[in-house]
Amino acid sequence: MVAGAVVVGLALSACAASDRDSGGGATDGATGEGRSTFIFAASSDPASLDPAFANDGESFRVARQIFEGLVGVEPGTADPAPLLAESWEVSEDGLEYTFDLKEGVTFHDGTPFDGEAVCANFERWNNLTGVAQSESLSYYWQKVNGGFATSDVESLNGTGKYESCAAPDDGTAVITLRSPLPELVAALSLPSFSMQSPTALEEYDADNVTGEGDTPVLPEYATAHPTGTGPYVFESWSPGEEVVLTANEDYWGEQGQVRRIVFPIISDATARRQALQAGDIDGYDLVGPADVSALEEAGFQIVNRDPFNILYLGMNQANPDLADVRVRQAIAHAVNKEALVAQTLPEGTEVATNFVPPSVVGWNEDVATYEYDPDKARQLLADAGKSGLTIDFNYPTNVSRPYMPTPEQVFTAVEADLEAVGITVNPVPAPWNPEYLDTIQGGSEHGLHLLGWTGDYNDTYNFIGVFFGGASNEWGFDNAELFQAVNDARYVADPDEQQTAYEDANAAIMEFLPGVPLAHPVPSLAFKPDVHGYPASPVQDEVFNVVTLGD
Repeated sequence: MVAGAVVVGLALSACAASDRDSGGGATDGATGEGRSTFIFAASSDPASLDPAFANDGESFRVARQIFEGLVGVEPGTADPAPLLAESWEVSEDGLEYTFDLKEGVTFHDGTPFDGEAVCANFERWNNLTGVAQSESLSYYWQKVNGGFATSDVESLNGTGKYESCAAPDDGTAVITLRSPLPELVAALSLPSFSMQSPTALEEYDADNVTGEGDTPVLPEYATAHPTGTGPYVFESWSPGEEVVLTANEDYWGEQGQVRRIVFPIISDATARRQALQAGDIDGYDLVGPADVSALEEAGFQIVNRDPFNILYLGMNQANPDLADVRVRQAIAHAVNKEALVAQTLPEGTEVATNFVPPSVVGWNEDVATYEYDPDKARQLLADAGKSGLTIDFNYPTNVSRPYMPTPEQVFTAVEADLEAVGITVNPVPAPWNPEYLDTIQGGSEHGLHLLGWTGDYNDTYNFIGVFFGGASNEWGFDNAELFQAVNDARYVADPDEQQTAYEDANAAIMEFLPGVPLAHPVPSLAFKPDVHGYPASPVQDEVFNVVTLGD
């Protein structure tokens, strides 16, 4: 999942009153009958309250409470499951998707959820124009659909898979594609494709994004009026302080005990831990590996997500030394992955052999694995005439990602392995956003680098297509045959044939060796002892109406 940041035009009410009582707990402000407020620390403000214009984890965390899509996921997995669509059928040619919709559902403003509402959302995504088409906003529609109905950007003009939507009756929506897109159902589980009230979208001019370039200004809908069908309704957003949601009294499903959610904004990881220890919050995400044992010993709960990510060592072939496959092979053999995992990553982390986790269809157990072998690494460097190699090694600082909770420690471990086989490392640290990402993804002046990816939904292309679907600054190579193998596999309609195609693509990637897949780290969350039933999800599809509070 990509981290995004947007400059938001804000015209919001004054700061919401704190839900914390003097003892650090939270009470039901309406009845005073026990604890019904759940306080979960966010690491940053949401970039947007409109999930169609978001691609970051904190925006999605809030969106999942307010909005629902046609498709959800099976609890505790990344596998698609019915949500607002109770079932669906796909035509034999893969071009027509018929969704049978849940009855009796209304949006928070009373607008009925029906086939016309579904079509209004699809048509909205496809007909975004101007600044709204920037990748920092409509990222996922571009990545999944491939384009818009019209665009000033030639590469996005009319190239999309989406053709049309029809609503033959209130309980049915039929999506027609121009060409097959086998990942569509899985992709519809993304918050970006949540169903939003057509009435509210029109009333608050939701598509009227202004500004330009990297500084779009969002309309009032995306800052103060998000309107979905989910179990919680937006109450307030005080930028830099907190987001507050309250129970949807007309929710079609089970509302649960939690009637109020507060997301205090605490950017510093240490401060989040201290807030939990002080009783000011009920829980937080991205717990540092070094904090896990201490929190457990103090009586707090640690909840782990199943890993659905990849941490890798990238090798930029725009650097002539790294363009030699023997050098890349030497680096792969030099890294002791098992020791790296044991020393720097959370307990339960798996060593990686593919650029996809084992739970994703297309993972291949027979790829080339480049076992830890310092002697072989030295020999390969000698064969390439690079025994005295010096290389830049870029790594991020002051950041914690689900796939890379302690980047400085990972760098130190890999650096030691490389130095042990005669590679001299020139450390190039940089702050995460925007400097580090701009260096790795925006230009060619980098060498080795640490980066990773958390999967958005259960589809192989969401991993290897992001990395190797075409030429990029990050990897610095142009391998038309490899790109073709990855992209051809994306559109194979038969599931068995597609699995084989992706297995072949993963094997080809590891033969070419553009980078070294290192690990699938386990992301951890921490909670007070009396928080129960937190629905940990590998794709962070975590809705708080199932959480219970108290002994």
